[in-house]
Amino acid sequence: MREGTRLDDLKIDSGILNQPVIETERFVLRPLRPSDAGMIAHYTSDRRVAEGTRAIPHPLPPGASEGFVARALSADRTEDVWAIDGTGHQLAELLGVISLTRMEGDQSELGFWIGAGFWNTGFATEAVEALVAANPHGSRTLFAEAFQDNPGSARVLTNCGFVYLGDAESWSVAREARVPTWTYLRKMG
Repeated sequence: MREGTRLDDLKIDSGILNQPVIETERFVLRPLRPSDAGMIAHYTSDRRVAEGTRAIPHPLPPGASEGFVARALSADRTEDVWAIDGTGHQLAELLGVISLTRMEGDQSELGFWIGAGFWNTGFATEAVEALVAANPHGSRTLFAEAFQDNPGSARVLTNCGFVYLGDAESWSVAREARVPTWTYLRKMG
């Protein structure tokens, strides 16, 4: 979002977003919308959720979730972000988010987080499986990583056909530190 642009002023053109809605058994993956910012702020203000990601700060500064949504809706974005929306199945409107970031050479990086109240429900696995099956970027390879102190996320990836590639480190904004990671890849098609 450019300086001085408010989230309320953001116009959503479905042609610009060009993100499919992906249905699963218990929810849909849909593009974010401005009204998601409040629940994103609520879930990501939980230190455990923030520390499970590279980019979410803790404490969450004012306007951070609105800025995230605005970037996800931007025409020049490199990352497509989907809300995990359970309203069609009597679940919460926002259970978490999942994303694909474009990389060079028909490759994408997958990322996800689930609100802490929905951990150990299989929602992350179902979301990753659905996004992999849809392959909306037409990627030939997907990459993902999990912090080594988060074996649940690593299990989601291996359950969805990702193969361990090696150890690395990534910066965690919430932890203000480099954190050991496991890196995974999934060849498509």
